[in-house]
Amino acid sequence: FRADLDALTKGGMVKGTNVEVATNDALQSMLNEISSRWERMEKYATSVIDNQPALISLSKGLDVINQGNSALLELAQQASAQVAASGGSLREVDFTNQLAVLSQRIAKNANSLVSSDEIDPEVAFLLGKDTGTFRDILNALLKGSESLRLSGVRADDARATLTELQKRFVAYEAGVNAILQNMQRLVVAKLAARGINQESEPLLADTGKLTNEYDNQTTTRTVTFWGAMIFAAAALVCLIMLGKVFLDDARVRAFESEQENKRNQEAILRLLNEMGNLADGDLTVQASVTEDVTGAIADSINFTIEELRTLVRGINSATDQVAKATTDAQAISNRLYEASQRQNKEIQQASASVLQMAQSINEVSQTAAQSARVAQQSLAAAEKGGQAVHNQINGMNEIRTQIQDTAKRIKRLGESSLEIGEIVELISDITEQTNVLALNAAIQAASAGEAGRGFTVVAEEVQRLAERSGEATKQIEAIVKTIQADTQDAVAAMEKSTVGVVEGTKLSDAAGQALDEIRKVSRELAELIGGISAQTQKQSASVSDVTRGMQGILKITEETTEGTKQTNVSIGQLTKLAAELRSSVAGFKV
Repeated sequence: FRADLDALTKGGMVKGTNVEVATNDALQSMLNEISSRWERMEKYATSVIDNQPALISLSKGLDVINQGNSALLELAQQASAQVAASGGSLREVDFTNQLAVLSQRIAKNANSLVSSDEIDPEVAFLLGKDTGTFRDILNALLKGSESLRLSGVRADDARATLTELQKRFVAYEAGVNAILQNMQRLVVAKLAARGINQESEPLLADTGKLTNEYDNQTTTRTVTFWGAMIFAAAALVCLIMLGKVFLDDARVRAFESEQENKRNQEAILRLLNEMGNLADGDLTVQASVTEDVTGAIADSINFTIEELRTLVRGINSATDQVAKATTDAQAISNRLYEASQRQNKEIQQASASVLQMAQSINEVSQTAAQSARVAQQSLAAAEKGGQAVHNQINGMNEIRTQIQDTAKRIKRLGESSLEIGEIVELISDITEQTNVLALNAAIQAASAGEAGRGFTVVAEEVQRLAERSGEATKQIEAIVKTIQADTQDAVAAMEKSTVGVVEGTKLSDAAGQALDEIRKVSRELAELIGGISAQTQKQSASVSDVTRGMQGILKITEETTEGTKQTNVSIGQLTKLAAELRSSVAGFKV
């Protein structure tokens, strides 16, 4: 068409015929208008051709959705019924019912996107969201999910149905992804098709006018040329009709899918109308089980309502029992709290008494320890005193021995003085005799005259010697007597000293024995006081342990009191919660 149009505009060969350049202003204007329209249509047609693979993929995806929709709905309804029949939780039944609703909404939104003239972004977003929600719920029903609070379906038949549903959903999800991924190309193709529809009628009219103008201008055109023009126009019309057929087919399929979805929506609305009173807490309603897609859902809802009735009855019964139990528990808790307070006071008083007793025992222990130290000091002093007495006794014994030795020597001295007295008496006798002899010699010498004069001198000398000897003897005798008297006095004194030493020794022995007794008693007293100190220390330690134990008991009692108080508060909260739970189900009609 472009080549023929250029030949008509600029001149050239068209189907073997040489065509001259159009010189008529009217023809030139028509050709320019047709050329302008064709440029726009050519862009639109090129856009459609360029997006042909994406449109084919999108169309196949839509076919997969429409073909698999019924099977997906049937499997979801079957799974819902199986979960309900196997005693599954209300959440599991509710989520399996959501799968059925989501499958229909996904098909409706997919057909709406393809068939509508304009693309609604919210519908596209909802299509992707519903697909993801369908996948998440299906995985949660099979594997469990903490976020959805599902532990996974346990019934074997329900799991088998859900597994088959998961397999079918893989192709279903791929179809949705094909639509979502090619959404932009679909928008471009729809805009191009709209442009082709807008330009095709004016272009066809303009080519008709151009043909008439050529008929009026000249009759030299050959049949071949006009056949070529007609062929080109027919090709253009075929292209336009091809696009129109494609769009009409898409509209028909979308219309059929929309009608099916409409019927499903009507069934769903009918079911929702029947369930209207259920929202007000009326559990006596019963959904109608029909052959529509909502039949299995209605059956599941009826089962769910029956389970809810049982649950509400159980909640009412349980709240009554909880209310009675919490009332009794609160009364018991109040008594326990009062008893704990009394026990706490008594333990505090006992703890104070034990602390005072511990203080007294500690003081006694300190006094006993001090007494033990004093006793040890007394024992040490007694030991020292005993040793000193023993040393004194030993010294007295040595003194007695020395006195006895001295007395013996003095006695021997007295005996020697007696012997000296006897010798002095002998010397005195000899002196007297010498004096007599000297006197006799003097007398004899005097009688001899001159011849005896020399002898007289000797006699006088002898007489004087005898006199001095007599005087010396008297002095010696006096000294000897004095020595004898002193010796006797010394012997007497020695004897008295010996007697005193003996008495002192006896007294020292007695003192030593007394000190031994004192030392023995002091040792026993020190041992007793040490034992008392050790016992008081043990008692002090025991009292300290008892004090710590009392403090621990006091702490435990305080914790028990606080726990009882908190328990009382918790029981009050439980009573309040039971009342709230009862009021929450009070609106249900069973």
